[in-house]
Amino acid sequence: MKFNTVIMGGGLSGLTCGIALAQAGQRVAIVATGQSSLHFASGSFDLLGYDSEGKAVENPVEAINALPESHPYKKVGDVEKLTAQAQDLLAAAGIKTTGKAGKNHNRLTPLGAVKPTWLTMEDYITIDGDKINYKQVALMNIIGYLDFPTKFIADGLRKLGAEVEVKPITLPELNEARKSPTEMRATNIAKVLASEAIVKRLASEINAKASNAEAILLPAVLGIKNSELAQLLKEQVNKPIHFVATIPPSVPGTRMQALLRKRFEALGGTFLNGDKAVKGEISGTKLNSIETEKLVGTRLEADNFVLATGSFMGRGIVSDYEKVYEPVLGADVDFIADRAQWTRDNVWEAQPYMEFGVKTDAQLHVMKQGKPLSNTYAAGQVLSGNNKVKLASGEGVDMLTALTVANNILNK
Repeated sequence: MKFNTVIMGGGLSGLTCGIALAQAGQRVAIVATGQSSLHFASGSFDLLGYDSEGKAVENPVEAINALPESHPYKKVGDVEKLTAQAQDLLAAAGIKTTGKAGKNHNRLTPLGAVKPTWLTMEDYITIDGDKINYKQVALMNIIGYLDFPTKFIADGLRKLGAEVEVKPITLPELNEARKSPTEMRATNIAKVLASEAIVKRLASEINAKASNAEAILLPAVLGIKNSELAQLLKEQVNKPIHFVATIPPSVPGTRMQALLRKRFEALGGTFLNGDKAVKGEISGTKLNSIETEKLVGTRLEADNFVLATGSFMGRGIVSDYEKVYEPVLGADVDFIADRAQWTRDNVWEAQPYMEFGVKTDAQLHVMKQGKPLSNTYAAGQVLSGNNKVKLASGEGVDMLTALTVANNILNK
């Protein structure tokens, strides 16, 4: 099978790159193993939350200038232009967000802490500065749902100046799920709360318990496919409603994955789900084709290829007792030779292995044996030089490097 571009990896970076290329008229295929790290998403998109010293960043666009040259952002060009392109791409896929690249806002975590971020999905609670916009808040949780620690969240809200009442809610439809703790997970609950009739009954339950609250906060367990049911709930409840991210699995992340894939396929893209690239055929400094696990005897040929397979969690890079390596193309990898230096004893310190990844040139071409592959690029967490936990930069690196790769391909 022949395409203009084949992308290895179906997470945020792979889908972003695929959509950008398909929008421009390319014939694109994405090879995806299945669930991506989007299924752990918070409903927010980080650009740069903290600087290299661990201080909260107010203006990510300015702070990016101070990052070391090894960071992927140093290879993306005009950050403001790319962030606007990213937000437009999300909106076109049905993912409406609030926020801007020039000023971080704060999001509320499932443990009640606040973290700086770039974009947050509409209907999710955001905080400007160190105060919440409401004095009286009803924090509601479904009886038996343990992945939404209301005590921590309530404590966090009180530190932000709110008076908080924790209110339990339930519906008969959830009784069966409640018999097993494994069924009381966010994505499973979302499947139960998947009809207009049930959402209207949920709204009645919320209205009955709202008392004097100015606003209602709920766990993000509604709307696994789109935001329509969340909008219906807002219309039925007589007070403002905001959602708060839960401990994974993530409903907003699952929704993002579904909407981005839907957008990609609507543009004519081919999404090969449940498969993975296993080997590439390289001649000189050019990748000619790749083989996948499921398409036995069939090669995927393309003019260009994109490696967007993620970091260790997605097995985009792999380690053994001696080295770290990229398993599909044998690409060059940045890592510390001394294995004892891969981690720090203090779990709260930045862990060196988080910055391990594939080497690229200034145009994000993949390096192999010290030379760039002329038609093969890397994007997202597979790249070296980014500690997304320390810097709170994961989604930004995913999207901005993916858009840069797409632009580089289209401008060839």
